[in-house]
Amino acid sequence: MGSWILAHDLGTSGDKATLYGADGSLGASFTAEYPTHYGAGGVVEQDANLWWDAFIRATKELLKTSGVEAKDIEAISFSGQMMGCVLVDGELNPLRPAIIWADTRARAQEAEFIRRVGMECGYRIIGHRISASYGACKLLWVRDNEPAVYANVRCMLNAKDFIVAKLCNVLCTDYSDAASTNLFDLVKKDWSDEILEALEISRDILPRAIASTATAGYVTAEAAKLTGLMQGTRVIMGGGDGSCACVGAGVVREGSTYNVLGSSSWTSCASREPVFDEKMRTFNWVHLDENFYTPCGTMQAAGNSFNWMRDNIATGKGFDERSVYDCIDEAVKNSPIGAKGLIYLPYLLGERSPRWNMEASGAFIGLGMNTGKGDLCRAVLEGVGFNLKIIGDILEEQVGDLGRITLIGGGAQSRVWMQILSDIWEKEIAIPKYLHEATSIGAAVCGGVGAGVFESFDVIEKFNPVCEIIKPNGENFSLYRDLYRIFDQSYEALLGVYHELNRFQ
Repeated sequence: MGSWILAHDLGTSGDKATLYGADGSLGASFTAEYPTHYGAGGVVEQDANLWWDAFIRATKELLKTSGVEAKDIEAISFSGQMMGCVLVDGELNPLRPAIIWADTRARAQEAEFIRRVGMECGYRIIGHRISASYGACKLLWVRDNEPAVYANVRCMLNAKDFIVAKLCNVLCTDYSDAASTNLFDLVKKDWSDEILEALEISRDILPRAIASTATAGYVTAEAAKLTGLMQGTRVIMGGGDGSCACVGAGVVREGSTYNVLGSSSWTSCASREPVFDEKMRTFNWVHLDENFYTPCGTMQAAGNSFNWMRDNIATGKGFDERSVYDCIDEAVKNSPIGAKGLIYLPYLLGERSPRWNMEASGAFIGLGMNTGKGDLCRAVLEGVGFNLKIIGDILEEQVGDLGRITLIGGGAQSRVWMQILSDIWEKEIAIPKYLHEATSIGAAVCGGVGAGVFESFDVIEKFNPVCEIIKPNGENFSLYRDLYRIFDQSYEALLGVYHELNRFQ
């Protein structure tokens, strides 16, 4: 049946396993889900053993239903959730539940990290702000609160690294996931001795950092027996989900740009050098192609704002006749630009880049007796667009004109929303063939490049071609420029209010 690449995308809700042919064709896909535990004080955890169970289940199911034989799999590669903290002992057993990206409990450790290293000094080394969201502060939280666990730590890993360890009996990570720890020197592509010394963390408990395309190891006899894979199958390291999405969107050349419009949203581009913003508004990942970086800005509640609007506004009369998404599109089209003078601030989960304000909260400004549900819906779509424009404008200050923006993720299915974004950004938007599979196909291309199946990452342009171009309507530019100014003023005007309201939340 030819050669195949097996890509596993270890997301927040489950492991999506996908088989891709050497010609880029999507052979089969299966997702094995796992639960998330949410606790008080910002606790968000998962059982890493359930990731391994999901990997075994998804792999077996894929081999059974696809007709692909294990011997025909050229390589296995990975995408995975980033910014986590999986602590294992010498036998690769998790010592405690994995602290995942969404966990924010380590605020005290963040403050101590900043005190010891300095925010600006740290940013210049790691290319990110120091934050409780990253792996280092989570590790420090364990050291401070669970010393018996910390004493037995052999290695700190991220999600995909843990599965690679179980498959190959190696302790590795790639440059993109290493960058999600706040411990990695972005330019040297190695763990930062300066930061490790300041935080009193031993380099010995960190995995070996290698390129995303590097061979991490080969499937062991024990792992082969458990999964149905062939012993000796090559395992390519892969990357963090953000970097895999970047490749899946076709951003494999300097200057190309993409946006992911999912629950959160980020805009990023490919650059030969990391971009260190003077105001530390944006941050940097390492591309799957180790010769590139991806300067980036992320907002917390893009699709989350849409889902909140869908569940709380797009109900009742006018929203119960057809698909709720078709109804929303029609309601938005019937509302004028600016939603009759209504601004929505999309800060349902605080905000990351460029606001970096976890006290910020969502708001509608300009409600009136003539405000209808369609106006509320339009304001939400426009508010997300304005917030993303801030990120795009900052990136353009740093790297120049972003040009056409490729858009992936669930939001890209709404052509009404795409037109709004195109008009606000004053950019052409490219819609590729695969929107939801972009992350896994990015991991597959990484695996193919690493295994020598593909010559370069350029093959993504054939595997996930652009199918549609949304062109901006110049007649709407002046209106949206004015509304964009008001949007920014609205946020600034509410800064004191956010702080006061936070006491009640």
